Amino acid sequence: QVQLVESGGGLVQAGGSLRLSCAASGRTFSSHAMGWFRQAPGKEREFVAGIGRSGVNSNYAGFVKGRFTISRDNAKNTVYLQMDSLKPEDTAVYYCAASLWDPPSRVSTSYNYWGQGTQVTVSS
Repeated sequence: QVQLVESGGGLVQAGGSLRLSCAASGRTFSSHAMGWFRQAPGKEREFVAGIGRSGVNSNYAGFVKGRFTISRDNAKNTVYLQMDSLKPEDTAVYYCAASLWDPPSRVSTSYNYWGQGTQVTVSS
């Protein structure tokens, strides 16, 4: 069992930055690929970024590539999402998730564990 807790969300102006963190409990964090998803009001949950177990492999949704960076620290059982050049359309609840599939999948059903989410609001 893996429990995930996100933090770092908030309100930021367009062009600003935020760094999301997701702390995992349990001793199996390094056995899981990790992903970040987001869900805006009235929209489906969508893949943002994923990172493999070792942190070497990562992938991104096209709409965030070059602006967001995913990373992980297996010693701290934590995965991060550095978000730069934020846009109002990035406003959403951001969720981290853990998956036994590696490389990380873009499909939400491939993820076994989910956090409760953290709100990111980008003002224009």
